[in-house]
Amino acid sequence: QVQLVESGGGLVQPGGSLRLSCAASGFTLDYYAIGWSRQAPGKEREGVSCISSSGGSTYYAESVKGRFTISRDNAKNTVYLQMNSLKFENTAVYYCNARHPITRYNYWGQGTQVTVSS
Repeated sequence: QVQLVESGGGLVQPGGSLRLSCAASGFTLDYYAIGWSRQAPGKEREGVSCISSSGGSTYYAESVKGRFTISRDNAKNTVYLQMNSLKFENTAVYYCNARHPITRYNYWGQGTQVTVSS
């Protein structure tokens, strides 16, 4: 069964850090570009970061540049999002997606909740 599973979310204080993981099962992530997006309550989903299949190219939304780092470990079939200096406004459900290199079909995970609160 093809599946993406996010983990690592939780409750953190402002200024704190979390590392999200996106693990694939049923397929290999090697040839897929991977993205992280988030959806806060009452807001539309927005892209946060993405990484190419080789890991050589990354993108970050302006609001997270310098604080978030995306990386991938193809040997573990997992992509990570290191989030530092978290702010209240980073509270959201974070989703990862894997885009097929030819069909551009996207697999999505179920999301992981990140709550930044004092």
